[in-house]
Amino acid sequence: MRYFLLGYMGSGKSTLGKALSQRLGVGFVDLDVRITEQIGQSIASYMADKGELAFRKVEHSVLERLLAEDHDNVVVALGGGTPVFYNHMEALNAAGTTVFLDVSVVELAHRLEKDMDRPLINGKDDVAEFVAKHLFERRPFYSLAQHRVKGDALTVEAILEVIG
Repeated sequence: MRYFLLGYMGSGKSTLGKALSQRLGVGFVDLDVRITEQIGQSIASYMADKGELAFRKVEHSVLERLLAEDHDNVVVALGGGTPVFYNHMEALNAAGTTVFLDVSVVELAHRLEKDMDRPLINGKDDVAEFVAKHLFERRPFYSLAQHRVKGDALTVEAILEVIG
């Protein structure tokens, strides 16, 4: 089975994805790592050089290749914006089990204020306000996930309970 973890940046997709893959005894793929390998630089520097649209095109290409791979048992941590572009949610739902890690704006802002190197929040004065507006725009896409795990202290156990 393929499991795709999605949610806003800072929601724990990579951290929980690694732990979940270990618990299930399956592989783990971090889409952002795959993209970084493809572009040969950090996502932040790529976006600064070429812009978000160019990044989203690369992200789409890398995701398409990943979905075409013969991975039956894998947990994939998606980028925060991955579900929003192209037909990604439709493709992800068709390819496996999608799980939305739904963390509150307050908690996300708290986590992200410790990591201001992320391209979309770098230089923002009011991280909580930016996250609230951005999450509002993305939530309709995230809500297309087959499962939702809600809370500010998500655990692998909570994900396992939801995905059965």
